[in-house]
Amino acid sequence: RYVASELATDIAVTVGDVKFYLHKFPLLSKSACLQKLVASGNEQNCDEVQISDIPGGSVVFEICAKFCYGMTVNLNAYSVFATRCAAEYLGMYETIEKGNLIYKIDIFLNSSIVHSWKDSIIVLQTTKSLSPLSDELKVAGLCVDAIATNACIDVSKVDWSYTYNRKKLPEENGNDPNFNGVKSRPVPKDWWVEDLCELEIDLYKRVIMSIKTKGIQSHEVIGEALKAYSYRRLPGFSKGVIHSRDVGKYRSTVDTIVWLLPAEKGSVSCSFLFKLLKAAIIVDSGEMAQEQLVRQIGQQLEEASLNDLLIRAAEREDVIYDVDMVKKIVNKFLMQDRNAEYESEENEVQEIQRSGILTDASKLIVAKLIDAYLAEIAKDPNLPLSKFVDLAETVSCISRPTHNGIYRAIDMYLKEHPWISKSKRKRICKLMDCKKLSADACMHAVQNERLPLRVVIQVLFFEQPRGAAATSSGTSTPDLPKSLKNPNGGSHGSSRSAPTNPEEDWDSVSATEELKALKTEL
Repeated sequence: RYVASELATDIAVTVGDVKFYLHKFPLLSKSACLQKLVASGNEQNCDEVQISDIPGGSVVFEICAKFCYGMTVNLNAYSVFATRCAAEYLGMYETIEKGNLIYKIDIFLNSSIVHSWKDSIIVLQTTKSLSPLSDELKVAGLCVDAIATNACIDVSKVDWSYTYNRKKLPEENGNDPNFNGVKSRPVPKDWWVEDLCELEIDLYKRVIMSIKTKGIQSHEVIGEALKAYSYRRLPGFSKGVIHSRDVGKYRSTVDTIVWLLPAEKGSVSCSFLFKLLKAAIIVDSGEMAQEQLVRQIGQQLEEASLNDLLIRAAEREDVIYDVDMVKKIVNKFLMQDRNAEYESEENEVQEIQRSGILTDASKLIVAKLIDAYLAEIAKDPNLPLSKFVDLAETVSCISRPTHNGIYRAIDMYLKEHPWISKSKRKRICKLMDCKKLSADACMHAVQNERLPLRVVIQVLFFEQPRGAAATSSGTSTPDLPKSLKNPNGGSHGSSRSAPTNPEEDWDSVSATEELKALKTEL
């Protein structure tokens, strides 16, 4: 590269694979580094200087050289940080000459870049490739604070462009009744969330921490930001799989998002927390991250769905689902319902009675959810009875008006595990309270050959008063199964097999309208 000048060049500066033919005077008047290099070259009678490690390479050196010649230099958000690093490398300080390049760039950063929402994000991104210098020169910190300040500004003062594609506002759909042809779109509280998704995880962490420190944004908005980042930066996250070759980077992202989660209940949805937990398990995150997720899920378990609970077991396990993890979550949920707390005051332990913070409604929702989960995992032929029973007993403390759900789960387990012993059948049936079965469930149970005979008799015993009431009201009651009318007519470990003719499948018991209703309910 040559400079357009009538004077002959008197120095060659080689940067990488590019050689610049320049003049000593303009360069040495502004660069302390080139002063030393040229002085060293003069001692060796050499007019050529080698620079191999200047930040930004030959492109940025050319910008610095043009400044030395007094040419107009155009900087933007993409080039300003690399130029600032190169100017630092070349020693272009105020002590060398007033109004030098470092001074001019710092003014540009503080007067222009930090006041521009998108430019400050771009500059922060460019600091990634020169991370040691970014902290030394305080440029990264300057951008982080600028971004956090803008993110916390009152939405009425947001007059710059931003990215917002997650929700369609009514006026964007043309459905706004107040739309008069002039677009006056309101600025949402989480307007800044999507633009920050462009940052790498370590820079994103610094920005979110700075936003949280300011204490202006609500924990719900912080949670929305973390959710948006997860969906953008974790391939396959929404489907519970990993689409990334760099498992280490994926794990680091998951761990950081978990660490940044607000502690307040409801900051993010329970479904999102479960997705994070499944991702943490897949990439083998540390116990601390998994424990934090289990604790936060337990605080809002009543919001979960059956699909959320279906956490796949590790490949080395014989079972399909991780039942132990679900049991941990349920225990965390129930731990909220303490009836007393102790606090120490003046070396005396006082017991302060207070009502549990869990409502009966939330506990009932969780109990029904676990019943449905038990019915699903019961289909696993390798599921040990102990895991099934232990989880069911975890929610046995929750009073339920009906035990139809647990009955369905028990029946499903017996259907998928026909080889289990008589004692194990009795053990699993103890989970069910026959008095709390609906009439339709009772009708199904007395015809169910998978149940021990003792259980069927109990069902009939508790159904008798209800049947008597039905008879007095003029309605019919179901007949006893033929196996009980003819106790000597069958085998199958009890006296009720062949004479009855109910189908083996739960879904096939809908022979009458009552049983159809039962099928719908269960």
